[in-house]
Amino acid sequence: MTALSPAFHRRTAAACLVSALTFAFALGGAGTAGAAPKPDETRLRAELTQLNKKVDRLIEAYAAKRESLKKAQEAEKAAQADLRRAEAAYAEAGRQVASIVQLRYQSGPLDLPAILSAPEVGGAAVMEQLTAQQSAQLQGFARSRDLMKQAADRAAQLSRQIGQEAKAVQVQREDAEKVIRVIEDKLEQLVPTGSGRRADGSWAPQLPTGTDNITDRTRIMREAVEQAFRLPHEVGCYRSANDGGEHPLGRACDFMMSTGGSMPTADNVKLGDEIAAWALENRDRLGVKYVIWRQRINTGSGWRAMSNRGGVTANHHDHVHISMY
Repeated sequence: MTALSPAFHRRTAAACLVSALTFAFALGGAGTAGAAPKPDETRLRAELTQLNKKVDRLIEAYAAKRESLKKAQEAEKAAQADLRRAEAAYAEAGRQVASIVQLRYQSGPLDLPAILSAPEVGGAAVMEQLTAQQSAQLQGFARSRDLMKQAADRAAQLSRQIGQEAKAVQVQREDAEKVIRVIEDKLEQLVPTGSGRRADGSWAPQLPTGTDNITDRTRIMREAVEQAFRLPHEVGCYRSANDGGEHPLGRACDFMMSTGGSMPTADNVKLGDEIAAWALENRDRLGVKYVIWRQRINTGSGWRAMSNRGGVTANHHDHVHISMY
């Protein structure tokens, strides 16, 4: 067997290297081209503006359709009551007609001579009266029958209308919910990632910086909350008093829901609930350590009651406290 020369080995190795590099480059290029670009915040916010307008229109139409359904249900209820009254009137008219028929039968040919020979009342007058009564009762019977039919038709029509209205309400609700889910997805894309996160998911310590004397991670969280919510009052972060918390370390912010140590309004309590829930939902992305709100603390595993510290502010009833790693 002929031995291969060293030159042949070098040429073969070089060819394999070129092929491998070409293949790797092709894979890398394909991966880069296929990767989704990072969402542009300006574009996302413009899309959110349009989506919010759309969902407002859908909600308005949904509310109007619910009101229309409510009115149809009330009309159907009244129609059913009319139908019950018409059925009762129809039954009564039937009984009256039957009684007149029975009276005519009893006053038939067998009794006619006695009626005609009666000195007080003329037989012809009695028969005329019975005929008139029967005619009137039959007319009333026919009217009550027609009214009952009209009431039944109206009730059936309203019942069908309610079915259609209910379907329309459900469709509009589903349309609005779809847009709301899209909005939530886009809002999720706007939540930034806190700085200083290690590969294992832990957070590297950070020094406070800037004139506000807070860490970069805390600043990212504060700005994200300010972007996501319309805050009614000021936000306080760094505080020099060493109380054993995160404020002196530049790792906490208080989002005020009222001022002067007063209890917040019902609307601001609801807003505080939303901010606290948002912070906990995004705690892993932002680097949130814990949230305190309304004398409760949540480190990510549920709310726990805190001891009474003696005041509205001390018990965190007037502000949402967010501490960072």
